[in-house]
Amino acid sequence: MLTRRHFAALAAGAALLPAAAIAQRRTLDAATAMPPVGDRAWKAQIPQLRIGLLGGENESDRLGRFGAYRQLLEDTFKVPVRLFPASDYAGVLQAFSAAQIEMSSLGASGYAGAWLDTNGGIEPLVVPEENDGSIAYVSVMVTRTDSGITNLEQMRGKTLAWADPNSTSGYLIPRFALRRAGINPESGPYFSRTGFAGGHEQAVVAVLQRQYDAAVTWASGQGDVAQGYSRGNLRAMVEKGMLNMSDIRILWTSDPIPNGPLAVRTALPASFKEDMKLFHLALPKTHPEIYQQVERGGGTGYREATHAMFQMIVDLRREEATERRRRS
Repeated sequence: MLTRRHFAALAAGAALLPAAAIAQRRTLDAATAMPPVGDRAWKAQIPQLRIGLLGGENESDRLGRFGAYRQLLEDTFKVPVRLFPASDYAGVLQAFSAAQIEMSSLGASGYAGAWLDTNGGIEPLVVPEENDGSIAYVSVMVTRTDSGITNLEQMRGKTLAWADPNSTSGYLIPRFALRRAGINPESGPYFSRTGFAGGHEQAVVAVLQRQYDAAVTWASGQGDVAQGYSRGNLRAMVEKGMLNMSDIRILWTSDPIPNGPLAVRTALPASFKEDMKLFHLALPKTHPEIYQQVERGGGTGYREATHAMFQMIVDLRREEATERRRRS
């Protein structure tokens, strides 16, 4: 069973600064450069690059954010690129399991779930860095400013929206943290009702529309709170005109959570993986607007990632699965 010590280790690992990861290539490295334009030998195995897009945002906005990114990949590697927007996180996990996509950005929990579902059939390439060089973000619980709710204790008897069952910040980590605090996260014992809103954006909208008293979502935890922080769902909603931060109150903030990686299928050619690493490491330098669209805000760029960064999240997924079996 996972303990407070495990969670402390997770927080410490998530907050690693660049000095602790010298062997990992970063956007900020002077030698980081975009790979040369041209055909690749791996095209024989990957005649079309298929990229999954997580749910949690309406489809047209997702396709719009990734349009220039898709075109840049095509122009760089001379291979057709298709975007596959899933209705929820599970759609991308299933696409990885069925080898229907080559690559996708995932939350840490989604990566852990796909890694477990495929028996290690996916691997991380890069992970976003925040403005301070850390590779961590936070889960936040938000309510309406006019709700009268000012702290977690006042959520007793209220309703809470989760974002997605495969979301780290919108489900896995807040549930673990609530249990750690002695609060049962299920409907009934503490909250009058909990449910899934259908994604991060939808969860916050459900609060604004008074369908739930509070919801959990993700934010960088850095930058101007009035702008929705430097990166994350709140920042994206503010920029789209869907949210004014003065209309919500943050009730709770998690310990640091490892940023989710860009992941690929393990069986793909090593040369393809290297090209994708180089492309993304250089993207924030060479095409900052595309990078900021993809990441819903910006930080210092990307850092090379390893599976070890997410082992604690894999353990949390196993713990959550054990808890579900116990309840059933």
